[in-house]
Formats: sequence, structure tokens, C-alpha cells
Amino acid sequence: MNVIKTILRLLLGAFMTYAGVSHLSFARQEFVAQVPVWLQFSPGFTDFVVLVSGVVEIALGLGMLLLTRHKGVVGALLALFYVAIFPGNINQWVNHISAFGLDTDQARLVRLFFQPVLIAWALWSTGGWLQLRKWGRSVRGRRDKDKEIK
Repeated sequence: MNVIKTILRLLLGAFMTYAGVSHLSFARQEFVAQVPVWLQFSPGFTDFVVLVSGVVEIALGLGMLLLTRHKGVVGALLALFYVAIFPGNINQWVNHISAFGLDTDQARLVRLFFQPVLIAWALWSTGGWLQLRKWGRSVRGRRDKDKEIK
């Protein structure tokens, strides 16, 4: 099972690195279509969002590939990143935006259901579930301490 997890982690890391590079180069305009309309303050800012998300994807992809000692943290961060960018996928579907070959509402809708698969993949292949639970316990512990102080 560990071999399968490692292979899937490396595959996801390579995919994320490739996707990040594509943000910065050949697929930049396609990714502009992903930026939610409520976040498009100006063309320059929209491009900035695409560039920053590309850099984050490269960092997370390389982290999946190289940071084996911290794979749980990287996997949890990647899962949270997938949650953060989900509004872009919803935006593409709601506003009927064609990009990445998704030129029908049905294709765009199907893509929405792939996002939870990516989240689960990132968490399962890295042990990121445990890291999220650890962070959750830490947050609850701080909240409990804050209640005691009041």
C-alpha cells in the first residue's frame, strides 16, 4: 500500500508542478478564465492572481515530490489549496466560461465533482488527514483556553 501511496503522491506532485508552470506560461489565458468574476478587480489583478496561484502550485507540487519528511503537511496544504480554488471552478460553470476544453455546462459540472477526488487524493497519498486532525485539535485547544481566560 505504501508503494501505491508513494506513486500517487509523486504523480500528483508532478501534475501540480506542471499545472503551476502552465499558469506562468502557455495556459495563462485559460487560467484567467478560472478567476471568479467577483475577484477580477482589474486585468492586472486577475493576471496577478493567476501568477500567484501558479507559484503556489509549483511550490506544492515540488513539496509533494521532494519533502517526503513533511509530506503530511504538504498534502494537507494542497487539500486546502484545492478548497480555496474551488470557487474558480464554480465560476466557470455558473458563468458558462469555456476553458481547458470544457465548452459545455455538462463538462464544467462534471469537473466540479473531480475536485473532492483531488482533495482526497492529496490527503490519502500523504497522510495529510492526520495533519488536518492535528491542526484541528490545536485550534480547539486554543479556543478552550480562550474560554477559560474569559
